[in-house]
Parts: sequence; C-alpha cells; structure tokens
Amino acid sequence: MVRVAAVLFALVCALPALAQPVKLPAGVDPQNTIVIDTTKGRIVFKLRTDLAPKHAERIKQLARDGFYNNVPFHRVMEGFMAQTGDGQNFNGTGRSKYPNVQAEFSQVPFKRGVVGMARASDPNSANSQFFIVYGDASFLNSQYTVIGEVVSGMDVADKLKKAPPGSQSGAVADPDKMVKVQVASDIR
Repeated sequence: MVRVAAVLFALVCALPALAQPVKLPAGVDPQNTIVIDTTKGRIVFKLRTDLAPKHAERIKQLARDGFYNNVPFHRVMEGFMAQTGDGQNFNGTGRSKYPNVQAEFSQVPFKRGVVGMARASDPNSANSQFFIVYGDASFLNSQYTVIGEVVSGMDVADKLKKAPPGSQSGAVADPDKMVKVQVASDIR
C-alpha cells in the first residue's frame, strides 16, 4: 500500500510539469506554434508558415503523431545549435515514415532562436530533424530551411547538455530529451 501511495504521489508531482498551461506571446497563432517539454523545461517556437509551409505542416504532423516524444537532442554544440527530431534511431541517422520535404529556402538569417530543418547533403532531404540556433550561424543562410523562431524558452535551450568542447560531431552522451512535443492549439 505504501508503494502504491508513493508511486501515485510521484505521478501527481510529475503531472504539473507536463500539464502547464501554454501562455503564448501576443500575436502568436496557437495553430502554428510548437510546444516542447524537455528534461530541462519548456521551449516554445512559432512556425514560419509564410516561409516554409510544407516544413511547418510536417513538424505539426509529426508532433500530432507523437513521433517526437522522448526523442533526444542528439547533437548539441556550444554557441552553434541543438539538433533533435530523430524519432526512428534517436542518434541523428533516422527519419520519419513520410517522404522528404523539398527545400523552402528564404533570406531569413540564422541567428539566435531561429529554428531550421536539418538535412543531408541533398537540399531536398529534410524530413523530421530540426535544430535551434544558439548564435549567429550566417553560414547556413539560404542553405537550410528556416521553419520557425523560439518565442519562449531559449534559456531552457541554453541549459541542454552539450557535446564536449572540440567535438567535431557534436554528439552528446546521455542527452537531454524532448519529453513531449505538441501543437499549442492541441493542448487541453
């Protein structure tokens, strides 16, 4: 009985972290906003449907499929970016069951808080993985699709476990995870 009570208590304590109401900045459309509850806290980003409508739809589809839940930030490089979205292999080599998305490049610069789609060498190979930029990454401009911008939680992104300094791959041992990813309008 004591064990059951302890488990119930632990669940009750954990639920508020995942059930926090979403307070969006004025003018942010909940239909096009992604809420990521991580092991470090909450990150919220607005999708740029004006720049990358196909990529935005893919991110929403995968969030609604539960594809991103419990997926690690497998590649995190200090001062550069945090990459996630491999719900297949969890190490950066996987993709979703859906076909790749054609590039939707824009003139929007990669700077702190911008969210971009990861891809292989083929510009039209973006599928499920995305990254959050920590600082100026202008060398990515017009080479990767900008899909959004963090509207709250960059302080949380900054706390994600990083790869060791000097790591070329940016691979993280025992990485932080996206515990739950949702479209803001779907949260009840």
